[in-house]
Amino acid sequence: MPRLTPIDPARAEGKAKALLDGVQKAFGRAPNLLRTMAHSPAALQAHLDFGKALGSGVLDAKTREAIALAVAGENGCEYCASAHTAIGGLLGVDAAELAKNLAGRSGDPKVAAILRFARAVVAKRGWVSDADLRIARLAGVGDAEITEVVAVVADSIFTNYFNHVAETEVDFPPVGTDRKAAA
Repeated sequence: MPRLTPIDPARAEGKAKALLDGVQKAFGRAPNLLRTMAHSPAALQAHLDFGKALGSGVLDAKTREAIALAVAGENGCEYCASAHTAIGGLLGVDAAELAKNLAGRSGDPKVAAILRFARAVVAKRGWVSDADLRIARLAGVGDAEITEVVAVVADSIFTNYFNHVAETEVDFPPVGTDRKAAA
């Protein structure tokens, strides 16, 4: 049962209503994560703006979704694993690749290097080694991509942790993770 109650978009007010109306218009519905995050319109706006800004970066949507899946897998976030699996499927990524991404792997060597690096950022709390960077660079990952990997990881950690705190009810086809965070 959720520990924070999602806001009903029909009953939302003020800035929360405007944001949720925008989400519904853009996506056809407001997922529970965003409805719950709407308790703080500032937090919801920050999350939406961060994603929008990264959408104009060097990493394409499929790679950003792969990173979000790898981070969800690393953090044991079933909500984000489910949401990003669904979104990746809408982008045309096949189920086998999505499962690999959740485990931090990919059939594409460069994406695999990006996911290894992303998981290192999570596991080492940003204190990656020179070797971690060298391995990514040897796979063709440039400085702009490294910068955006860290940004996508940061946004993903925000949503993962928020879901852990809120115990957000999964409203996508459920996808489990191999990890459960220790309480």
